[in-house]
Amino acid sequence: MELHAVLYRVDPRERGGQIEKLLRFVELWDRRADLVKRFSGGMKRRLEIARALLHEPKILFLDEPTLGLDPQTRNHIWSYIENLSKKRDVTVFFTTHYMEEADRVADEIAIIDRGKIVAQDSPARLKESVQKVSLEDAFIALTGHAIRDEEASAADRMRQVRKIWRRI
Repeated sequence: MELHAVLYRVDPRERGGQIEKLLRFVELWDRRADLVKRFSGGMKRRLEIARALLHEPKILFLDEPTLGLDPQTRNHIWSYIENLSKKRDVTVFFTTHYMEEADRVADEIAIIDRGKIVAQDSPARLKESVQKVSLEDAFIALTGHAIRDEEASAADRMRQVRKIWRRI
């Protein structure tokens, strides 16, 4: 956290207090001296969130911020982020596969299918547009029922080629 505080140019007089506040928030203060490699996946995720909030950004980008977290921690994180958004006027962009979470916390949602935005509106209007009760049902109505084959990206294919060449 200290390294990131320096990289984010957090005022040196405020670093310690900000780090403590965030580590207490994600309930890692008691583990502050531990090596991160000894943290569970959920603990690492909570630390990532604390790190992202360290410099009090005006725009916050979160990629699957609650993936792998228990429901209590998920609710705790979203409560803090919602409060941050309202009290400090922080714009939050996030990706999630948890439709109930998006429905609960997002003001506006963009549904992406095969790399293109297929619908964008408030959760209520998206559900209304396809006459569905849940956002998950609306998502399926907008993107289809078929299970998608995920293709490897160009970077994934290059990694595979590199692995093959290393064996030779």
